[in-house]
Amino acid sequence: MAEKRDYYDVLGVSKDATDAEIKSAFRKKAKEFHPDLNKDNPDAEKKFKEAQEAYSVLSDASKRKSYDQFGHAGVNSGGPGGAGGFNGFGGAGFNSADFDFGDIFDSIFGGGSGFGGGFDFGGSSRTRATRGSDILMRMDLSFDEAVYGTHKKFDLDVVEDCEECNGKGGFDEETCSTCHGSGTITQEQRTILGSFMSKSTCPECNGLGKTYKTKCSKCRGKGKVKKNKTITVNIPAGIDTGDRLRVSGKGSPGTNGGHNGDLYLEFVVGKHKYFERDNDDIYLEVPLTLTEATLGCKKDIPTLYGNVKLNIKAGTNGGDKQRIRGKGINNKHNNHKGDMFVMFKVYTPKKLSKEQKTLIDKLSKTNLETSEINKFNKFTKDNK
Repeated sequence: MAEKRDYYDVLGVSKDATDAEIKSAFRKKAKEFHPDLNKDNPDAEKKFKEAQEAYSVLSDASKRKSYDQFGHAGVNSGGPGGAGGFNGFGGAGFNSADFDFGDIFDSIFGGGSGFGGGFDFGGSSRTRATRGSDILMRMDLSFDEAVYGTHKKFDLDVVEDCEECNGKGGFDEETCSTCHGSGTITQEQRTILGSFMSKSTCPECNGLGKTYKTKCSKCRGKGKVKKNKTITVNIPAGIDTGDRLRVSGKGSPGTNGGHNGDLYLEFVVGKHKYFERDNDDIYLEVPLTLTEATLGCKKDIPTLYGNVKLNIKAGTNGGDKQRIRGKGINNKHNNHKGDMFVMFKVYTPKKLSKEQKTLIDKLSKTNLETSEINKFNKFTKDNK
């Protein structure tokens, strides 16, 4: 297996980078390597996932601290401060309150274990209420939807508590006769090493310690039913590629009464025909005729919020730019708008009428040389 790259190197940031710098770096990597935007690059998907993994760690304060101290071992399951995972999102780190000696022996011997006469390590964690996994779902947005915000509707299969039995799975609750309410059964095995006690989840009640006289026919005793629902989410203005939005309780179902996980929407923003986005700033290339650039002019410039009249100075060159403050993207966190930058491109006519050629010829015989041209001409003479 190839050795993992340093997460800071993956995002191209220093080890003392701020949260804002890490987020900005991830956005750039997401735009650069997202497989839907870079279909011609065979390594795009691999690099995009690598950037996702790095961001999921460095954007979380506790995981970043663990990574800085222990490296990759600190954020992999089983390492110091290690984190479990779900489809690219980190889970919770080590917590002594959740530590169960019975779980360790379960993994070694296949069930909760004891030695000698009744030596026991407590109940299995399988009877605990467990939160469901989170789900990651990609959503495509047009440029305008991301800039101005929108509402999106989509169909989603969600798992909810059965309304018929209130999520219990049956009616007329009673204590399990097999495990007597403990949720586990203990069996004794005799070996040449002595007596060995193995503990496993009760097959009758699945570790719940209770059964029902009548099983619910709607959910077939599971307590959960799957429904196809139309979900409506509000997409705030200013969303960019790589941003995520959490939809609470729409992830995978929990077990033993645990809550559902969450649904995370990750956005991919399409490109605009004319506008180009860089975080909260907008860039627009504006074509100028030779006379507009030479003499200067006033020109209507399209922005995200309607046209503005821009005064273009005489002698504007191709590549020059002007800033229009407050005409960029509205930042969804601080409600501050970025700026818009107008990039000028001067077009030289390829076809001229006879009259235009005559006028250009007359103009060429006048002194049109600038200081830059004079300096270049002097360099040419001195270079002979």
